[in-house]
Parts: sequence; C-alpha cells; structure tokens
Amino acid sequence: MSKVVRIGNGHKAPSQVSYDRHELSLILNVYGQMVSKGDWKDYAIDFLSDRCVFSVFRKASEHPLYRIEKVPALRKRQGQFAIVAPGGLILKRGHDLGSVLRVFDRARFRSI
Repeated sequence: MSKVVRIGNGHKAPSQVSYDRHELSLILNVYGQMVSKGDWKDYAIDFLSDRCVFSVFRKASEHPLYRIEKVPALRKRQGQFAIVAPGGLILKRGHDLGSVLRVFDRARFRSI
C-alpha cells in the first residue's frame, strides 16, 4: 500500500528579500535629491535572506549615514520599512515607504 506524503502548500519563501521597482524608485528619488544638495555621495544595496538594506554614505570609506531597511517579517507589526541612524537608532518605522522617507524632508536631518 502506498503512503501519501505532503510536501508543502506550494508557496516557497523567497531566498532573499529585495525592493520592488516602485520602492526602489522612491528611494532613488530621495537619494538623488540628497546628492544634489551635496549631503550624500555613495550608496550600497544589500539583499539578505531576512531583509534588504539601502545604505547611504557621505564618503565611500565611511560607515553609512543612514540605512533604509525592508524587513518583511515585521509587516504585520510595526511596519516593514525603517530608517536607521548610525548608532542603530530607528528614526522612523512604518508600513508605507513614502511616509517613512519623509524623515529626510526635514531640515534637522541635514548632514553637517
């Protein structure tokens, strides 16, 4: 007699987290504005298994000024998008990337 073995529900979790086209467009628009002001000079994108991180730098040899993180595991809690300062302080977290990126519209976060 044969035995039925259930393999799964057919939904496989992605091997890495990434930004979609709309999210990346929003981030790059903010990045372009900050580059034109002379505040940011370089960026890096990391695609990890649990999150993706867009890091911005004043110089390529420094630690990131800010990190824009997407953590899908937090989607149902505080929100999957976060702006993280150099010391690990979360400046803003939310469900909508556009509203989270408004942190950079404020003059008080201008680099010195």
